[in-house]
Amino acid sequence: MDFAFYQKLTQDSLAGVELSDEICLRILTDPKLDLLSLVHSAFIVRKTHWGMGVQIHILNNAQNGNCSEDCSYCSQSKTSNADIHEYPLKPDNEIIAEAQRAYEAGAHRYCMVFAGRGPSWQRTEHLARLVREIKSRYPIEVCVSAGLLDESKARLLAEAGLDRLNHNLNTSRENYAKICSTHTYDDRLRTLNSAKAAGLQLCSGLIAGMGEKPESLIEIAKTLRSLDAKSIPVNFLLPFEGNVLRYPDGLSPQYCLRILALFRLLNPKAEVRATAGREFHMRSLEVMCLYVVNSIFLDGYLNSRGSMRRKTYQMLLDAGFEIESEYPLEDLLEKAEESETPQESASAEGNGCSARIKTAAELRPARVG
Repeated sequence: MDFAFYQKLTQDSLAGVELSDEICLRILTDPKLDLLSLVHSAFIVRKTHWGMGVQIHILNNAQNGNCSEDCSYCSQSKTSNADIHEYPLKPDNEIIAEAQRAYEAGAHRYCMVFAGRGPSWQRTEHLARLVREIKSRYPIEVCVSAGLLDESKARLLAEAGLDRLNHNLNTSRENYAKICSTHTYDDRLRTLNSAKAAGLQLCSGLIAGMGEKPESLIEIAKTLRSLDAKSIPVNFLLPFEGNVLRYPDGLSPQYCLRILALFRLLNPKAEVRATAGREFHMRSLEVMCLYVVNSIFLDGYLNSRGSMRRKTYQMLLDAGFEIESEYPLEDLLEKAEESETPQESASAEGNGCSARIKTAAELRPARVG
């Protein structure tokens, strides 16, 4: 085993040296690379900048379905026939109640996602009011994903106290037209630059498994490095029955770990997050992602179930990690064990062919009436 190679990966990453495309390609594709040694290299970088801390994020799908865009990977797309529970924008009191639930579950950040191409000025003002209200009530960071934005709208949200704007690049420039035709890669890049100009931190990542080449993953990782993205969610395509892009391509548990290691080593100070598809694709190796990333979602994703809270809390405890919360992890685990029934503990791994879709109750846990 070439210990010097893995040591140099760590040293270069910590020194701020951008790894060459050749080295990055080896990380993703070289069968001779030792996976544990690669994960250890990424772990040293992760631990140097983030210790053993893990940031918990909870996502609120604030409206669901009826989107005008044709993103082929998305179950909310106008081209999808996925059997999701559709609803218009949730009332303010429901969105705020979910912020409280997120805070009490140990979340460091509450993420609100709004379907559609992008918000009108009126909708942006509404989002700004929501951000102000949530920030005034709970000591929690807020991230918004609202589609395409110009600088004036991004600045309005920044002035309201928004911490981060999420807008994923999803794939490389070369691959983008293959997954969406209603907007472009440059549209997404302009939104990120507008948010950055407005003083917002950038949250932007990708979806792996959409038929992209390894070189595309490298391009995305390096683009996010050049943008100084503070948060990088790494999604793995989920197989939703009814989606145009249905079947994930090449996502073995080991390849998922290689992808996470690549993004950590190229973005050493970023909050790298293992997001949708973490449970489905990593399966028995899921816990190993914690040694590379420093952030995960709790309670699932937009329309797909995740692991039950007690399983995630237990995984964090067993592996010796800590969460950034006022609530001790042990207390959160005890509360989850008391409140979650065996019937709720269906695996997020799905049936091997399709992802498990969230129920109406899971999508709207704080619904009033």
